[in-house]
Amino acid sequence: MRPSSPRMTVIYNACMKASRSLIRDFGEIEKLQVSTKGPGDFVTASDKRTEKIIIEELLKAHPDYGILGEEIGEINKENKDHRYIIDPIDGTFNFLHGIPHFAISVGYEEKGEIVCGIIFDPIKNEIFFAEKGMGAFFNSSRIRVTKKSKLLDCALATGGPKSNSPKKNKIFDEYTNLSKKIDAPIRKFGSASLGLAYVAAGRFDGYWEWELNYWDVAAGIVLIKEAGGYVDFVEPDEKMINKRNVIATNSLIHQELKDYLTK
Repeated sequence: MRPSSPRMTVIYNACMKASRSLIRDFGEIEKLQVSTKGPGDFVTASDKRTEKIIIEELLKAHPDYGILGEEIGEINKENKDHRYIIDPIDGTFNFLHGIPHFAISVGYEEKGEIVCGIIFDPIKNEIFFAEKGMGAFFNSSRIRVTKKSKLLDCALATGGPKSNSPKKNKIFDEYTNLSKKIDAPIRKFGSASLGLAYVAAGRFDGYWEWELNYWDVAAGIVLIKEAGGYVDFVEPDEKMINKRNVIATNSLIHQELKDYLTK
């Protein structure tokens, strides 16, 4: 099954086209790991190339729509009603080290609300997509969040912090304290978009991460909502409009997790 509405088809085709070069690039990473120069410059070029392909495809269909991309910044920023939010490689560190866990993430924002989006893991060939009012899907199957209601029994995942984060010690303390609260070890895979997609698909019961960029979470927002979950932005930084502190859950454990993280 593939997305069928016109606007979702545009995003789907852009992701599929970009993924072909991304898969080829990932195949080259292993060779670069053993070189003196290393793969850093190559990954930067791959990031930009992937984003360029996506943007070209999106603007071919809607040349006046706004774009917010990780690499390129903003295009047509005067269009506040229609905007694509793009992360060409979410999980760049994994990609850089030959770890097959990263994704292309594209969300579509209409009048300030994310109304549809796709998160595509090209290596595993897993596509998560959702559109407002139409439900959330993984490949050909409808997906729903879990129904666990006790935090103790839940599978949780997180990400971060960045090395220069002013909240670094606080984040480590949260991780340590919460680890003592639940039975299962907290997971950390290095891709926020896939973390959100996994909550929507019932693989995780909850995910949180601080200081994310908008393009990290845009597509995941609609996925979580359409799968029956809840997404919360906490402690917003008014000076950094594109930064997000995110808690996403199956909704049943949301308040308990939020209280624990923000107390």
